[in-house]
Amino acid sequence: MTIQNIKDYTVLNNGVHMPWLGLGVFQVEDGDEVINSVQYALEAGYRSIDTAAGYRNETGVGTAIKQSGIAREELFITTKLANSDQGYESTLRAFEESRQKLGLEYIDLYLIHWPGKTKFVETWKAFEKLQKDGYIRAIGVSNFNIHHLETLKQNSDVIPAVNQVEFHPLLNQQELRQYCINAGIQLEAWSPIMKGNLDLPQLTELAEKHGKTPAQIVLRWELQHGVVVIPKSVRKERIQENANIFDFTLSAEDMKAIDQMNQNHRFGSDPDEVIF
Repeated sequence: MTIQNIKDYTVLNNGVHMPWLGLGVFQVEDGDEVINSVQYALEAGYRSIDTAAGYRNETGVGTAIKQSGIAREELFITTKLANSDQGYESTLRAFEESRQKLGLEYIDLYLIHWPGKTKFVETWKAFEKLQKDGYIRAIGVSNFNIHHLETLKQNSDVIPAVNQVEFHPLLNQQELRQYCINAGIQLEAWSPIMKGNLDLPQLTELAEKHGKTPAQIVLRWELQHGVVVIPKSVRKERIQENANIFDFTLSAEDMKAIDQMNQNHRFGSDPDEVIF
């Protein structure tokens, strides 16, 4: 897969263009911290920002977007429904609250944050309505395993455009990734650089070989697997560094070496254990 520019994008299953690289703002404090983080990213050429109701920083993200002066159609903004707001009517209310906090007329991508146990089919029907009414350009899910996706498939005519999951060299989700490829669902990685746990010999060796950092090696590996990445940082230099991944390519041998690092190790929660 040839991805050679920060402006490059994947085409979702409904034709919407989504940048391969975005900024994640999980655990970034609302106010100056998130405003600065988003501004650093936009200055570095990022055009995709990923937030969530549960991150409690949508207001700051919206402020940064407004202050940037960048045309709305150039941006790709993702937010997510909080677990506690699942259900049809509550989803409609929660979406409107997120939209108002962000100060946007529409959202580019809206995700069900976690499947939970029983409500996500009902929630998805509200997502379909919001998309049909023009408030959302693409609808998707986060942390959905294959059985969750199968349940949606059996109860809806709309296939999720995106599935955002924990994905990195220690958890390469091969079976889920192949399922999503076959289903036309774009896989997106949260925690793509393993919460900074990058001091691993295979990554260090490849970083030295390519004159890059271990984080840049991992992000490049993910892109070459066709996975969208949203690394999080609040530091200007790190945000710029994470974007400096378009001027080199990992060989098939390099890719295989990283593939073989998989340990099915999660730094976050197992979706089947986040029950509410």
